[in-house]
Amino acid sequence: LQLVESGGGSVHPGGSLRLSCKHSPTTYSSFCMAWVRQVPGKEREAVATFGKDGYKMFADSVKGRFTLSKDNARNTLYLQMNNLKPEDTATYYCAADNFVVCRVSRLPQEYNYWGQGTQVSVSS
Repeated sequence: LQLVESGGGSVHPGGSLRLSCKHSPTTYSSFCMAWVRQVPGKEREAVATFGKDGYKMFADSVKGRFTLSKDNARNTLYLQMNNLKPEDTATYYCAADNFVVCRVSRLPQEYNYWGQGTQVSVSS
């Protein structure tokens, strides 16, 4: 399974960005995708998950500001990030695996498939 992220960049606080994660075709019956962010020197943090049947979960830190959508025809998961804050600055990774239980509380290290990451910077 291959994952390719795109869409990072630099914005001012309050701005918006949309990240994309395109995955190679998969036959996984319980395909779970996650957006995980990491700041140097800090633990990785899962901020959103998209599971089987489109079940979505968000970390409290982004709830109400980030949304998920998926274009199955394009095998692409989108993370729409609105009202960005400086504390959202991080490298964002797309991760995936075959999990029946797809929850944002799942530890990032449990995912076996990762994209290359895309940088998001929020500053004034």
